[in-house]
Amino acid sequence: MTLPTQAQIVVIGGGIIGCSTAYHLARDHKADVVLLEQGQLTSGSTWHAAGLVGQLRASASITRVLKYSVELYKGLAAETGLETGWKMTGCLRLATNPDRWTEFRRLATTAKSFGMEMHLISPAEVKKMWPLMEVDDLVGASWLPTDGQASPSDIAQSLAKGARMHGARIFENVRVTGFRIHEGRITHVETDQGTIACEKVANCGGQWARQLGALAGINVPLQPVKHQYIITERIAGLTADAPTIRDPDRRTYFKEEVGGLVMGGYESNPQPWTTGDVPQDWQFRLFDDDYDHFEQHMAHAIARVPALAEVGVKRMINGPESFTPDGNFILGPAPECANMYVGAGFNAFGIASGGGAGWVLAQWIVSGEAPLDLWVVDIRRFSDLHKDRGWVSARTCEAYGKHYTIGYPHEEYESGRPRIVSPLYERLKAHGAVFGSKLGWERPNWFAPPGVTPRDVYAMGRQNWFAYAGAEHALVRNAVGIFDQSSFAKYEISGPDAAAALEWICAASIARPPGRIAYTQLLNSRGGIEADLTVARLSDDRFYVVTGTGFRTHDLAWIRDHLPSGARVDIADVTEAWGTLSLMGPKARDVLAAATAADVSNEAFPFGHVREIAVAGVRLRALRITYVGELGWELHVPLAETGRVFDALMLAGAAFGIRPVGYRALESLRLEKGYRAWSSDITPNDTPFEAGLGWAVKMRANTPFLGRAALAASAEKPLGKRLAGFTLDNPEVVLVGRETILRNGETVGYLTSGGFGYTLNKPVGYGYVRHAAGVSDDFLLTGRYELVVAGDVFPATIGLQPFYDPGNARVKA
Repeated sequence: MTLPTQAQIVVIGGGIIGCSTAYHLARDHKADVVLLEQGQLTSGSTWHAAGLVGQLRASASITRVLKYSVELYKGLAAETGLETGWKMTGCLRLATNPDRWTEFRRLATTAKSFGMEMHLISPAEVKKMWPLMEVDDLVGASWLPTDGQASPSDIAQSLAKGARMHGARIFENVRVTGFRIHEGRITHVETDQGTIACEKVANCGGQWARQLGALAGINVPLQPVKHQYIITERIAGLTADAPTIRDPDRRTYFKEEVGGLVMGGYESNPQPWTTGDVPQDWQFRLFDDDYDHFEQHMAHAIARVPALAEVGVKRMINGPESFTPDGNFILGPAPECANMYVGAGFNAFGIASGGGAGWVLAQWIVSGEAPLDLWVVDIRRFSDLHKDRGWVSARTCEAYGKHYTIGYPHEEYESGRPRIVSPLYERLKAHGAVFGSKLGWERPNWFAPPGVTPRDVYAMGRQNWFAYAGAEHALVRNAVGIFDQSSFAKYEISGPDAAAALEWICAASIARPPGRIAYTQLLNSRGGIEADLTVARLSDDRFYVVTGTGFRTHDLAWIRDHLPSGARVDIADVTEAWGTLSLMGPKARDVLAAATAADVSNEAFPFGHVREIAVAGVRLRALRITYVGELGWELHVPLAETGRVFDALMLAGAAFGIRPVGYRALESLRLEKGYRAWSSDITPNDTPFEAGLGWAVKMRANTPFLGRAALAASAEKPLGKRLAGFTLDNPEVVLVGRETILRNGETVGYLTSGGFGYTLNKPVGYGYVRHAAGVSDDFLLTGRYELVVAGDVFPATIGLQPFYDPGNARVKA
């Protein structure tokens, strides 16, 4: 078959992800697809994958993606005639300590929230299901009956055949050598056998995805890591339908294969492969067996399944798998190139993800929008930091080592830190700051008082910072605190068409006089919330946009990608040009007035305005807005002067007891006030009206904006879900999100975020209440509510207004 000179979409890579993407592009979208594989199909890492298929993840959308994989694998052979090796054996996850058992109890609640079947069972029940296992050290196990296993190569070949059946063309032994790019878009894919003109490219190159991306100037932060497992000879008494086993406290996993066991693990001291380019000819190849390194898994495995001590090993597999710095895979449009989409970095669960990842990536490629909330796997969660190969390798190895560790709430990564620090880093450290990290920035989470060791002690219940964050919270509610939020992402948007372009992109009205601030969402074509930010109008044609630290790449790419064609607009990322000090609390005006000659009275400087003022001789931008529900200002200071302004404010605030405050307190303050957090409470799956943010949308104005048509079309229909707040009277309950919401005993949703409201002295959470016939105020307020927390049920009180200062009197004081 001759290589074509033109195609609508070129998919690069013939592993399970590339084959799945080509299959769904051809089947669902009738696209003209060409798939290029440099060797043979599956020859990269698909062929040596272990083939375990689990479904439950912390994200509802990713769980849905994995559930789709299972449904696809069940029926694929009937369509293509090629078997996939799918066996729904179920999966046992073992717990040997109380913290792990608490984690499983929370996961069981999450499973219920996401509509998955999961049971918690006793050691005796485990022994009955898996008689060859030692269970004396078990507290219990979780049982997911719909999990299973499959043959990775067989699935990929079946998907490839299905893709061909629907019209896709697949070429093996064709190597991509480069791209022709015009005005930021790929126009041609160059290969060693000719050039293909195309509209879009899917980079599904597996462990070569990084270097493929580099050919187009795109960063795909992957690190190949050596992953080992063994395949044993037959074991007497092991049945073909034996459940797969995950033994996380011993860092090992097992699955039955031809009467024997596949056994591997995730060690705390992984072996990264190259930080350079992966050899192009690494096809159907493995590393030498490394039993010295694997011995740690053997010892644990024999203790769990003693029969392993007496059985021979048929083969060891020691191959590279692509891992990422946060343990989540990579999907979506590359921010550096408008028409290259990436599907890579599957962290050794590419088989479980493959079917669903190809499904959503195909939709994303065709429509230009993610069909679900896929933020946790969106390539735009990364930044320039992730171009550092050494940093990526160290962080990826840490993430690999955490694959089976207990997932404590609020746990931070440690490698590669500190990387980016604000000018206040040493000052805050002297105040006892305990830092977390967000997109490379060190940020104070809480402050340890004198005599207290400034470090996190992780736990499944209340953690060691709880009381200290509470004291910071109270300081902001009763007096004044100062937050270092210099890590905020900041952009300046200017030009003759800047106002008109922002009016199209933003759901709120931007057509306000200079000196005003708009709080707004950016919507997709479905009316879902793609970003949540503030826009300050500095002059007629100049705007200052502020958004969350972690959303820097995503939000900038969204704005750039959705500018009206031909708009005369300049966009500059000015994140590192400005430090940000948030002065918050009822005494904030007293402190600011003592530090500046500017009039900061309510009459001269009302809420929702921006002014340029001077503090300590430094000209800065003062934005009167808040994320904590108190009187306050965000002070955006030229970065080099941040320390000078901080010192002046600390001096002016000394009489009021001012102290630095961290992000743990910030979270509890915003929960009490009912402020939404993007990526949890509001996502691309949710509209402003469902989220209770309809007041911020310019529907009454006769102004077109992205997402308006979808909102207008749904305006006459009752809302199928609505965000509501919930409190519990029991102050000891720990909410972390994903707890199930019961209304009159029936599941109606789950919490999108949860924590503690220190002013209320109650746990606080938010979540969407769902009802197919519509969610009215009457429906919400007439129900009897409970929250399921780690399997326990607690009475809850619903709130449709903020629990704290619902009239905004304090904010606008």
